[in-house]
Amino acid sequence: MLTIDERVRELIIEDSITTFPDECCGFLFGYEDGDQRYITEAQPVNNAKEGDKRRRFEIAPFDYLQAERYALDNDLLLLGIYHSHPNHPAIASETDRLAAQPYFSYVIISVQQGKFADLLSWRLNDQQQFDEEKINQHKPVI
Repeated sequence: MLTIDERVRELIIEDSITTFPDECCGFLFGYEDGDQRYITEAQPVNNAKEGDKRRRFEIAPFDYLQAERYALDNDLLLLGIYHSHPNHPAIASETDRLAAQPYFSYVIISVQQGKFADLLSWRLNDQQQFDEEKINQHKPVI
């Protein structure tokens, strides 16, 4: 189960609305306690995709290195990636699945006509398919 700090939720929704009609993207940091994941920080990054940013996102390798360094320097885990789906549901696409890493949570924010519509999280299972990751709707105790 995933718990997202309310400040982080607001930040990634704001990033998705501000970036609309392009896809936004960024990193999710926090900690784990058993099967529970707690997202306590998010870091927006530039969508480095060449071409149509309305339908795809890409994170530059340097940004990944910076995120790993940030996690180490701040005693956090890099737990996942978030990105938006402009005028599409918050359902992981085949392109999302093919680019996904087994450990990460993939939070997708649906933005319809410039307004927040939905937020879902996805994780790869042992068959390399996405399963929806349940999000705890209660405010975390951090």
